[in-house]
Amino acid sequence: MTKIITLDFFDSIKTGLSPSHTAATKIGLARGGVISIGNFDGVHLGHVSLLRRVRQLANDYGTSALAVTFDPHPASILRPENSPLRLMTLERRASIMSDYGIDQLLVCPVTETFLQLSASQFFKSLVVDGLAATAMVEGPNFFFGRGREGTPEVLAELCQKSNVGFEVIQPEHDSQAMISSSRIRDFLENGEVEDANQLLSCPYQICGRVVPGKQRGRVIGFPTANLEDIEVLVPSCGVYGGSVHVEGRTSMAAIHVGPNPTFDDDTSRKIEVHLIDYEGNLYGKELQVDFLFRLRDVVRFTSEIDLVDQLERDVSSVRSRSL
Repeated sequence: MTKIITLDFFDSIKTGLSPSHTAATKIGLARGGVISIGNFDGVHLGHVSLLRRVRQLANDYGTSALAVTFDPHPASILRPENSPLRLMTLERRASIMSDYGIDQLLVCPVTETFLQLSASQFFKSLVVDGLAATAMVEGPNFFFGRGREGTPEVLAELCQKSNVGFEVIQPEHDSQAMISSSRIRDFLENGEVEDANQLLSCPYQICGRVVPGKQRGRVIGFPTANLEDIEVLVPSCGVYGGSVHVEGRTSMAAIHVGPNPTFDDDTSRKIEVHLIDYEGNLYGKELQVDFLFRLRDVVRFTSEIDLVDQLERDVSSVRSRSL
């Protein structure tokens, strides 16, 4: 399992201090490894290419494979009104990265001090002093340092001067365009979860805690788990087919995102999950919900009977498409 380590030494840089080998050892930081720096939000297929190359080079050098990311996203401080919703928690990123041989996910806390570092300060404090990196792997659209002054060309020069190996991996494309986190967000915000999944290394997943609802689903024979405390982007309103992981079990599921216009005029968005063929008390439990395909829009039905008929068709569609 990829270990998450928070790098909290950046606030000392303005004072002229550098992270010591002793401090690195204390937090279990693997120095001398092969690294890649980026947001890695979603761990999509483009990220996978980078991570695989990092692991391959680490094997060649006989050292560790490290990914470095930021929390929160720099845009949440620089442009909070336009800050993108996360596609994936840090824990989920680490879990997926472990499949590609990444030993540690290093998290740089993003602060005002961090954002004011020049490209050379950033490189020296993190890559040289902090990690003593053997090599770096990045994409051609990687920028770093104050005002994005650190281009791939600048990074190549800094690596050469510090005897750090450096490789640029070309981005992955599908038939339409370059694979990116922003494209995935656009797909999800339009409810196009199958298109999003084509760019991801695994199905899109949200995680939430089950809280009491109004029990209407149970009354009509389709009990649902109502989710709250979701930290990532939720696909647009609609009814989806997917699967749910809870306490080591996986169930097929019909997922409702949006209001319940058949019963009330409340337009607030809810996330309700019907676990097919599941029996048991879910209150207070954490569900991991994979979105696999979209079934339909949210609509108002003229009667409870019409609603039940549609729910039966929804469940039947999930069963047939999940086989």
